[in-house]
Amino acid sequence: MKTQAKCKICRRMGDKLFLKGEKCMSNKCAMIDRPFAPGQRAKKRRSSISEYGKELAEKQKMKRWYQLSESQFKKYVKEIYRDRAKIKSVSDALVAKIETRLDNIIFRLGWARSRSHANQLATHGHFLVNRRKVDIPSMQLKAGDIVTVREGSKNKDTLKDIVELAKKNPAPKWLSFDAGKIEASVVRLPLAEDIQLPSDITTVFEHYSR
Repeated sequence: MKTQAKCKICRRMGDKLFLKGEKCMSNKCAMIDRPFAPGQRAKKRRSSISEYGKELAEKQKMKRWYQLSESQFKKYVKEIYRDRAKIKSVSDALVAKIETRLDNIIFRLGWARSRSHANQLATHGHFLVNRRKVDIPSMQLKAGDIVTVREGSKNKDTLKDIVELAKKNPAPKWLSFDAGKIEASVVRLPLAEDIQLPSDITTVFEHYSR
């Protein structure tokens, strides 16, 4: 997806979704100069929308934020909704399911510029999970799993400065990073309270339960 297209997504959603990594943190972010939806009538106040429309917007925002396809995101929500009687918190369950994807963990560790970049790195097989090469970005990790950079990938331009990148982007408290060994591990499953989510998760579930 082109840079301009990604910026339009944020403007259309009305919120910064950090789809472009460092650019989103700079003054070049489109949401600073043009914090309104694309189009000639963008600056005009939108008319009130239905409850369904609000739910759809919240779902779209969450899906875009994690850069998941509709089928992937819907699958996660449906799996949790199906087992909701056995789950203490559906919000925690959804966060744990998505945040523990290999590509998201790579992004959270600061090893990639964005989630799409992390997905690309994982697809190319640059990482090991528990000492085994993995090329499935959607692979879900569990507490105790260890992520390292494959030996043959350590000198890649995008991966050779991991230690410095980790200093700029401290790992969240549910992950740990050992700079000496250049390896990370999942300390525990993340909770909804650990993540500053762009949407209300309960609204997302309400949308899919219709």
